[in-house]
Amino acid sequence: MSHAIEDRLSQALTDLRREGLYKSERVMTSPQGAHVRLADGREVINLCANNYLGLAGHPALITRAREALERYGYGLASVRFICGTQEIHVNLEQTLADFLNQPAALLYSSCFDANGGLFEALFDESDAVISDSLNHASLIDGIRLCKASRYRFPNRDLNALEDLLRKTAKARHRLIVTDGIFSMDGLEADLAGICSLAQRYEALVMVDDSHAVGFWGPGGRGTAEKQGVEGQVHILTGTLGKALGGASGGYTASSQPIVDWLRQRSRPYLFSNSLAPVIAATSLAALSLVREETRLRVRLLENARRFREGLTALGFELIPGTHPIIPILLHDAPRTQKMASALLEAGVYAVGFSYPVVPQGQARIRTQVSAAHEPTDLDRALEAFERAGRETGVL
Repeated sequence: MSHAIEDRLSQALTDLRREGLYKSERVMTSPQGAHVRLADGREVINLCANNYLGLAGHPALITRAREALERYGYGLASVRFICGTQEIHVNLEQTLADFLNQPAALLYSSCFDANGGLFEALFDESDAVISDSLNHASLIDGIRLCKASRYRFPNRDLNALEDLLRKTAKARHRLIVTDGIFSMDGLEADLAGICSLAQRYEALVMVDDSHAVGFWGPGGRGTAEKQGVEGQVHILTGTLGKALGGASGGYTASSQPIVDWLRQRSRPYLFSNSLAPVIAATSLAALSLVREETRLRVRLLENARRFREGLTALGFELIPGTHPIIPILLHDAPRTQKMASALLEAGVYAVGFSYPVVPQGQARIRTQVSAAHEPTDLDRALEAFERAGRETGVL
């Protein structure tokens, strides 16, 4: 047997380590929260989870999960159309649709699957898909599976988008695809501008709002609600694995005909096991909390403001914004890894991102605050950032 592939990959992995691009995994022994315990026994402040509202360990969700295990069992060992649909799945789909002000919704194992199963099922050679250049990898991969003509416009560049809408005038359907919040930058798509162009050129709009639904907008319904264009977004995808409890699962919400067709033709939906019933039931509890506990959203945004202001005062280079995703630009990949290590030594868990997750020269520490963080947590984190920044020469 030839070992050429192992030899090639071993050398490639060595190169990644040398370039500061190797991504290590730290092992936790505690539940997700504002603080986590690592395998070596250290308890650190967690600044890199998507646990925006702090619901991952919320007592009400844990209680609901226990009850659901007793009532619905652990798993269904089936896809939805065979014997994998329980009442809890139907209830969650209707609740999601109602919450998002969409006619219908369907569940997936993840939002990656929702995005991967969307485009191929709906569009073909007669159509055109126009995608923002900073869209999530799942959108990029899903679009690649589709036979439609594919176009990209520079991030949030509405002039370039309009040029492509003119260029694709002869397409049967034109779909504009964007993240609601761009996950590496914390920047918000200009959905109002996109929807205005879509109406002018009779195009469809699709938004992955994974980093917004649950806390962004007055009712926590996401970017479209915040910008006042809910009725102008035709397809929404999102996750149950971030603000809505932090477990897993995704969804697509849209018109009844689109959702019904996806049930018939979306391959990740047709050929993946049903979402675990315990996740479906607990997600319903999370949605109830989102509707009732408005103070969680208020606290999250206040924490984001407080931490941004503190980092700016220390002299770090931030990507401007108001979102709880707060990236600190360091540009150099090895320095970013050293900074992340220094932060861990100082009691803060924050991860460095470098190519290919972000463009070359745009390496960064991406921090994410939560409603679960206390002001004292953020103050201690700022002290750790100052110390680590001076140790690594960033400050």
